Amino acid sequence: MPSQDNGVGDCAEVGVIVKTKAAVLWELNAPWSIEEIDLDPPGPNEVLVKLVASGMCHSDEHLVTGDLPAAFPIIGGHEGAGVVQQVGSSVTWLQPGDHVVFGFIPSCGRCPSCSTGHQNICDMGQFLATGLQISDQTARHHKDGKDLGIMCLLGTFAEHTVVNEASCIKIEKDIPLDRACLLGCGVVTGWGSSVYAAEVKPGDTVVVVGIGGIGANAVQGARLAGAKRIIAVDPIEFKREKAMEFGATHTAASLAEAIPMVQQLTWGTMANKVIMTMGVGNGAMIGEAMAAVSKGGRVVVTNIHPLMEMTANISLLDLTLSEKQLVGSLFGSGNPRSDIPKLLGLFREGQLDLNGLVTREYALEEVNEGYRAMREGENIRGVIKYA
Repeated sequence: MPSQDNGVGDCAEVGVIVKTKAAVLWELNAPWSIEEIDLDPPGPNEVLVKLVASGMCHSDEHLVTGDLPAAFPIIGGHEGAGVVQQVGSSVTWLQPGDHVVFGFIPSCGRCPSCSTGHQNICDMGQFLATGLQISDQTARHHKDGKDLGIMCLLGTFAEHTVVNEASCIKIEKDIPLDRACLLGCGVVTGWGSSVYAAEVKPGDTVVVVGIGGIGANAVQGARLAGAKRIIAVDPIEFKREKAMEFGATHTAASLAEAIPMVQQLTWGTMANKVIMTMGVGNGAMIGEAMAAVSKGGRVVVTNIHPLMEMTANISLLDLTLSEKQLVGSLFGSGNPRSDIPKLLGLFREGQLDLNGLVTREYALEEVNEGYRAMREGENIRGVIKYA
């Protein structure tokens, strides 16, 4: 692919406050508000980035509904890619002009999780809900003198942002940033849910429940891992049709509809893996998912459940006697610093479809329309593009 001119302009002047536009959520159940904000220069371990594109993930909708905790006001967005404008005094591996994708969970590379190959649960994740800079728990983003938090320590619903270097993954400059941004969350989360968390094997029967930005990539991951049958479950016909394009072999409108289909396809042995990637999880459906897997089968829960949901209906006797497994997965149980470049390589070689994921592109001012389309099931993934 040819190198891309992203129109990012000159690097910001060192030490100067940047004025930029951002989508701010001031309170629960409110629309996103487009504001001109002040952005402080980066601290020693921080980076100023001009965004080129941001994916519109369902997790930002969870801030609106309260399914994810947040400190308001907050700038949304956590699937971002852009060009480095300025680096802090202690940042040695990035320089102005570098292209980066943000990982929605920072990875330090030194904590017990990172050092054992689990960057997705890095100890730095403890700072995610604060929305403040990792280094000193203060804000770089402000509106009329009021501090603004940033979603997942990123705030990619903005023309510029300041983030910790631990959130940056440097990528090659020939990769289109308006597609690379999707690797910051949805693509790696879905693909890894199949390949890492579910450990899909050649010949497996896999059920993916919920075909949005994550579920579509769980389908792609299962296909690349060699699954024989992939049953995509979604109530919306458009999403079921898209799932077939990504590699699904069968579709169903509900998990209840999928179970007899799986039973027939597998001669009663049921699915090897069920991967839950709905927009909002429902504990009552976990029992159905467990019923859909075979002896020794695995159910992977990737979707977010409401903060206060504490119950799930499953047969504990079946759990033991059939040796079934129920596991959670964050960021697809992957390692962003290795998996993001790996998957971008698969995209370059035509093995991973990123273009098909993007249903529509939006300007920042259209962010509320983009989330209306997501709620109505019209998009697999919307992408905000910045001028």
